[in-house]
Order: sequence, then structure tokens, then C-alpha cells
Amino acid sequence: MRPRAWAAFAAVSVLWGIPYFLIKIAVAEVSPVFLAWARVLVGAAILLPLAWRTGALTGLRDRWRPTVAFALVEIAGPFVLIPLGERWVSSSLAAILIAAVPLTVAVLAIRFAPDERPTGLRLAGLLVGLAGVVALLGIDVAGRPLELLGAACILGATLGYAGGPIIAKARLADLNPLGPVSASLVICSLVLLPPALLTMPDRVPSAGALLALLGLGVLCTAAGLAIFFFLVADAGPSKATVITYVSPTVAVALGVLILDERIGAVAIAGMLLILAGSWLSTGGRVPPGLAGAMARPFLGRSVRRPFSGRAGRSRTRWPRPRPDPGSPGGAESCPES
Repeated sequence: MRPRAWAAFAAVSVLWGIPYFLIKIAVAEVSPVFLAWARVLVGAAILLPLAWRTGALTGLRDRWRPTVAFALVEIAGPFVLIPLGERWVSSSLAAILIAAVPLTVAVLAIRFAPDERPTGLRLAGLLVGLAGVVALLGIDVAGRPLELLGAACILGATLGYAGGPIIAKARLADLNPLGPVSASLVICSLVLLPPALLTMPDRVPSAGALLALLGLGVLCTAAGLAIFFFLVADAGPSKATVITYVSPTVAVALGVLILDERIGAVAIAGMLLILAGSWLSTGGRVPPGLAGAMARPFLGRSVRRPFSGRAGRSRTRWPRPRPDPGSPGGAESCPES
């Protein structure tokens, strides 16, 4: 990968590792629905003009039904369920459970994507990952009904993150993903507006909660998605989806270091089982070219320079997506919370 792709990878890994931390702060003062609405509203205000300028909205008029379905399944549902679940579980546990999205994709593929049904190593990975989920729910939070309810909400969000790419792959795969996502944020802001107004906080939230809401909208949603799409276009979807295995560690570190959350041996074991199972269930191999890119500095090979203009000055382009048959979910597989 190019240096700018590595920078984008690191940025998105952090941006999609901090939402759980910010959600935990904000949901203490605002309702989960209001939090989700504020987040998508800010994200839409930033991404929609970008999608308009880049022509990413082309073709959406004839695809409004799958776009609405994608918005409700991939964005509205998870964005409400995750803060609802974090009312009763730690941000660390939420991040660990969200890492099970590839496992949920494998489960849904059995019914909705026969060509991607897990067999052999992928099936073994599914079983390993599910063992991690069972360890978390059956041991780490067993006997605490509210925590079990919160964990169930988080696992419900993984269904949305897994179902969204299936809809996108079937009906929206030929479009620039920035278009459906920005349109989906607008749709969600309209759908969530009535319940958000009904659950508005009685008083103005604290500065910390307001900053958390702003960070969720600007950084985790708008900036995270924009940089992710750049990474997909520049490095390919299969390399970009490795973020799934990095961002949970960022979330756990923030929860432990800043929120003083406790993570025991069972939670660590569960996280390792889920990450290992997710990796195996998506093929169990390093994405094509990633290993070579990581080894290149040690081999003394040069990396390609970013695009430069005629006068030698660097110019920014929105790169065209590269075909990458190694991706299990395509460019739309971007589970972030």
C-alpha cells in the first residue's frame, strides 16, 4: 500500500475505535435515539455536499427502495441499538461484540448468500468466534439481566452491520458507495427526527456530552466514512476491511485507560476468540498484497509516490475503486459504530 493508504488505515482504525468511548459519555445524558439522530444529522450535513460535488449521487433516484432499506438496516438500527446497549454494558464489551460482525455475515450468508456459505476453514472460524461470544455472554455477564439485555442490543446491531452489505451487494454494488451512504444518513435523520424530538433532554447536556455528540458526527461518521472510502479506492476493499480487527483494540484501550473499565481474563479470551474466528470466517488469510506491503520496507523496495500534478505539486484526487475479488463484502462492508 502507498504511504497515504497506510495513513488512512491508521486514521480509520482510530476513528472507528473511539465511537464506543464517546457513546458511553453521551448516552449518560441523552437518549439513544436522540444520540443517533444528532450523529446522522451532522454526518449528513458534511457528506451530502461531498457526494454531490463528486457525482456520487448519480443513479440513486432509481434505487430509492434499496437505499431506504440500506439506511434502516445498516445505519438507523445499529446507531440506536449500540448506545441503547451501552447503557448497561461497558464500551469495551460493546466493541468486542461488534467485532463479531464477520461472524454474523457468515451466519446470514447461509440463508441469503448461498455462494458465500462458510465451509471448511471458514466454518471452523465461525464456530471459534461463536465460542468467544458464548464465553462473553455465558461467563462474563451471566447472571446480570441488564448486562445481558445490553449485550443483546449490541449483537442486534451486528445483524444490521451484516445485513447492510448484503443489500448493497445485491442492489447498490455498481454505485459509488459514498452516494448511498450519504443519502442513507439523510434518510435516517428524517426517520429518527420524530422519536428524537420526543426524547429530547430536559436541559442542555454538559460540554463533555456535546463534544462527544459532535465527535461522533464529525469524526466517527463523516470523516471516518470519507477516509474509509478513500482507503477502499486506493488500497482495495479486502485490505480496508482489516480495520475490523484493529479498531476493537483501540476501543478496549480507551475504555480501560480513560473510563476505568475493568476487562477480565474471560473478556480478553472472548475477544481473541471472536477476532480469530472473524479472521478465519472471512478466509483466514492476509489480504492480497498486504503482506508484501508490510515487508517492503525491510526488503529495501521503494513504494509508489502519490499522484503529483504537472508542476510537481501534490494534488488530491478521489481515486477510482480498484477491483478486489478478495473482499467478502465489497466497499460497503464498513462496520463502524
